[in-house]
Amino acid sequence: MTNSISRVALVTGAGRGIGRAIALRLAQDGLDVAVNDIAANAEAINETAEAIRATGQRSHAVLADVSDAEEVPNMVASVASELGALDVMVANAGIAHIQGLLDLEVADWDRVMSVNLRGVFLCYQAAARQMIKQGSGGKIIGAASIVAYRPFALLGPYSASKWGVRGLTQAAAMEWAKHKITVNAYCPGIVGTSMWEQIDEKLAEEEGIPKGDALKKYSEAIAMGRVSVPEDVAKYVSYLASTDSDYMTGQSVMIDGGIQFS
Repeated sequence: MTNSISRVALVTGAGRGIGRAIALRLAQDGLDVAVNDIAANAEAINETAEAIRATGQRSHAVLADVSDAEEVPNMVASVASELGALDVMVANAGIAHIQGLLDLEVADWDRVMSVNLRGVFLCYQAAARQMIKQGSGGKIIGAASIVAYRPFALLGPYSASKWGVRGLTQAAAMEWAKHKITVNAYCPGIVGTSMWEQIDEKLAEEEGIPKGDALKKYSEAIAMGRVSVPEDVAKYVSYLASTDSDYMTGQSVMIDGGIQFS
């Protein structure tokens, strides 16, 4: 049975991988969960929404490009209208580009920044405006990465974008605390997703090693002895979305199994 007073979350990039795992975990936690992805992933995002409804929670699928300054506010307004409010924003959508900086095209740099940093900014801003209008505070959560603390070679624009998310998260936390809005980020390590399969393939190509060896090489640094699964990250986001984290803001915490220590 649907709980009429459930809190409402919105998860971007929820068609697959970490975003899907987060959306499903928040539904299990008793939240109604709106999900977003781009039009090319319409089938996947609708499947995520159906999986959420199967838990007994409400869902609403919204197709939007998080880098678009008009589509993001419209997405947030659609969620608030359809589900009644917005209490938790998870700005998860992101992309990677694997290439050495000397060969990197400006267009590729801009594409990564537009989704990973501009997109997070637009989601943070639109969510905060909605939460301030509601007057009951809220939780804003962004996708950073372990490369927000130490970059990986051949992931220059991705690393720079995630450093930017870390700084943006701190600034937003300072500005919006007076509205009872907390702003934090999660920093995954090596996760078994299609993005990391792409990273492995490109790194192997660049380093002249067989496919699979690049991921194996980087995975050897994990203290816990295994590559992360999306659910590992979702568990931490569950905490950030809950009232248990009410006194935590401005933090970007690594959930990487013990690769990077700060």
